[in-house]
Amino acid sequence: MATTLAGAGPRLWAPARQRPFRLLWLGQSLSLLGDGFSVVAFSWITLGLTGSTLTLGYVLAFQAVPRALLTLVGGTLSDSWSTRTLMIASSWTRAALMAGVGLAGLTGHLTVWMLCAAAAAFGTVDAFFQPARVSILPSVVDKDLLTPANALLGAGSRTAAVVGPAVGGVVIALTRAPVAFVVDAVCFALCGWCVSLIATRPRTAAPQKTADPQEGEEAERPPSLGARIREGIAFTLRDPRLRTVVVLDTAVNFCYAGPFTVGFATLAEQVLRGGSATLGVLNGSLAGGAMLGTLAGGALGGRPRVGLLVAALAGWLGAGMAVLGLVHSTPAVVATVLAMGFAIGFQGVFGLSWIQRNIPGEVLSRVISVDMVLGYAAAPLSLIVCGALARTSTFALFGVVAAVLALTGLAVLGSRAVREMR
Repeated sequence: MATTLAGAGPRLWAPARQRPFRLLWLGQSLSLLGDGFSVVAFSWITLGLTGSTLTLGYVLAFQAVPRALLTLVGGTLSDSWSTRTLMIASSWTRAALMAGVGLAGLTGHLTVWMLCAAAAAFGTVDAFFQPARVSILPSVVDKDLLTPANALLGAGSRTAAVVGPAVGGVVIALTRAPVAFVVDAVCFALCGWCVSLIATRPRTAAPQKTADPQEGEEAERPPSLGARIREGIAFTLRDPRLRTVVVLDTAVNFCYAGPFTVGFATLAEQVLRGGSATLGVLNGSLAGGAMLGTLAGGALGGRPRVGLLVAALAGWLGAGMAVLGLVHSTPAVVATVLAMGFAIGFQGVFGLSWIQRNIPGEVLSRVISVDMVLGYAAAPLSLIVCGALARTSTFALFGVVAAVLALTGLAVLGSRAVREMR
C-alpha cells in the first residue's frame, strides 16, 4: 500500500515529462479557455447590441446547433484525415473568426446578423475540433500512460472551464466586449501553434480487404461519408461494453444539464434560501470535486474493472440525487455535491482511457463523436424535463433522476461482459 501511494505522484505526472504531451495539454487548455471566453463575449456583446435575451438565445443556438449536427461528420473525417491537421485548421479558423468579430465590434460595424453568422461558423468549425482533441491522445502517449494523461488533460479542461468565463468577464469589465473576442482569437491561434509543434506517432493502418474482381469497380470505391458515419454508429452499438460506456456518459450529461443547472438554482433559491452565493458554492463544489476525482484517478493508475466503476458511478450519483431531493441542510448538500463531482471525475478518466485503449484507431473518432452527439442531445432534454419537474418540487426533480441512474446501474451489472471490462 505504501509503495502504491509513493508511486502515485510520479505516475500522475509521467506524461508531463514528454514534450508532445505538454504541447497537447497547453493547446487544449488554451482552446477550452477560448471557448469560455467566447460564451461570455457572445452573450455580453449580443445583449449590448440588442438588450434582448431572446436574440441572445438565437445567437447561442446558431452556435450550438451546427456543432451538434456536424460532430459526427467531424469524427468521421478525423478517422480519415490527420487529427493533428484538423485541430490546427480548426484552431486557426476560429482565431480568424473571433478576430473578425472583435475588429468589427471595435470599429462599430458589428450587427446581430454578423454575430449569428459568426456563431454558426464557430460551431461548425468546433465540431471538427472536439472529436479530434480526444482521439489524438493515443498517438501522443503510450497506452500505459493514457489514464494519467487523461487525468491531466481533464484537470486542465476543468480549470479552463472555470477560469475562461471569469477572465472573459474581467476583460469585458475593464475594456470593451469586442476586446474579449480579440483575446479569444489569440487563445485559439496559440492553440493551433502548440498543436503544430506536436510530433504524433503514425496511425496504424487498418487491414485492407482484397477486392473481389467479380464485384466490379464498385468494390474499389471508398465508402461515402454517410456510409462511414453509419459504420461508426453500428460499431458503437454492436459492442455491449461500448454501448454501456456511451449510455452512462449520456446519463451523466443528463445529470449535468438539468439537475446541476435548474436543480442547483432551485435548491439555492427555494430550499436552502442562500441566493446566488449558495449557487456559486454548489457549482464550485461540483467543479472542485470533479477536479480532485480526475487527479485521483490519474494517480491511481492500473486497469481496474471499468464496468464495475461504471455501475458504481451510476449508483453513487443516484444516491447523491436522492440526498439532494431530501436534505435541506447547506453543509450536507455541499458535501454531497462534492462527493458526486469526485465520482464523475474519477470514473471519467478510466472510461475515456478504456475507449482510447480498446477501440481501433480507424474508428476511434467516430465512436467518440457518437458519444458527444448523444451528450448534446441529452442536455436540452434534461433542461426541459428538470424545468418541468422543478415546478412541482425539488424532490420530484432529483427523485426522477435518481431512479433513472439506479436503473442504469442495475442494467450495467446485468451484463457479465460489461462487469469484466478492464
